[in-house]
Amino acid sequence: MSKTDERDRATLEKIRMLAMQALADVRAGKNPQLSIPVRALSNVSFDTDARIIRLGDNKQHRAFFHYKQARLFMQTFLIAERCKKLIEAGATTSIRDIYYDAKHTIAGSKENTFDDQSESDPIIEDLEVTIDALREELHLRAENRGAMVGPMTIVDTGDTIDLRRMGSGGWSVPSIVEDGRISFRKHEAEYVLFVEKGAVWSRLNEDKYWQTHKCVLIHGGGMAARGTRRLLRRMNEELNLPVYVITDNDPWGFYIYSVIKQGSINLAYESMRMAVPQARFLGVSSFDPDRFDFPRSVAIATEDEDKRRAEQLLKYEWFQSKGWQAEIKQMIKAEKKYEIEALSAKGIRYITQEYIPQKMEKRLWLD
Repeated sequence: MSKTDERDRATLEKIRMLAMQALADVRAGKNPQLSIPVRALSNVSFDTDARIIRLGDNKQHRAFFHYKQARLFMQTFLIAERCKKLIEAGATTSIRDIYYDAKHTIAGSKENTFDDQSESDPIIEDLEVTIDALREELHLRAENRGAMVGPMTIVDTGDTIDLRRMGSGGWSVPSIVEDGRISFRKHEAEYVLFVEKGAVWSRLNEDKYWQTHKCVLIHGGGMAARGTRRLLRRMNEELNLPVYVITDNDPWGFYIYSVIKQGSINLAYESMRMAVPQARFLGVSSFDPDRFDFPRSVAIATEDEDKRRAEQLLKYEWFQSKGWQAEIKQMIKAEKKYEIEALSAKGIRYITQEYIPQKMEKRLWLD
């Protein structure tokens, strides 16, 4: 039996047990209910040994015979039912499509099962955490986001793809990247470089940075999507490739890095499968304007929202290291932030030929 088949059987059993528990409650004359772990900052902790964010034990209960909870209860089982059918059919669908599939007007009423996708997306996450199954294991996918190139050959659902020959656009990273769908054939890469922005990734790709420096080059189009984060984890864990991250020098860029490294608060239940605790922050650092003599014209004044967010980061347990405290405090003190594109003020190929190579050589990164 393949790994994919084993996962599918396990996921189907989890869905079946969810339904059987509700049925048992009904037969016993009880109010059927779901017990769902709380996905909030109040219910997460930082595991200092594993260096990841973990979900706590606090749970919320969702009952059928409850005025405010009945709709959510119904929606959860509607999504579960459709995921079951997808798995049994060996098919996948998008989180957008499953919303439309599950949406309908309830017979004898004017009420819709779902009014908007903003209702169905959180239900999918609730189902994931309730039965301990990745969205991808439920056969649900998001739109592709991010791209990758580099000295590596992969197999994508049976097709062999040479990431050295992907042109200017790169290989589009899918949302489902589990072993069985995506596997690594061979590579000559020495590390993985994640870049926050697609425009900067395009510059590095055009300059063939990945070829000169033997690295896999990947971007997430902003906040790295789940497929991208899972792929980073797999390359680090299975291929033993170090992961370096370059983001804007602002609180949002720092948080993007922390999500790759420790996991996110909202998806803390998936940190063990998605976080890369060994990831290193390569920049743009609050100390880089002086280190690399940035032109003053490229600085952007921080706003009140930037300061508030930076002060929040200072309190997060995963930002308590001496290096990160200094990094964030320097941004607050300077009242300046810098986008990655600011580096082009020193030359269109400055980031490729000088900035990144120098930072790597001098080990100017943060863990």
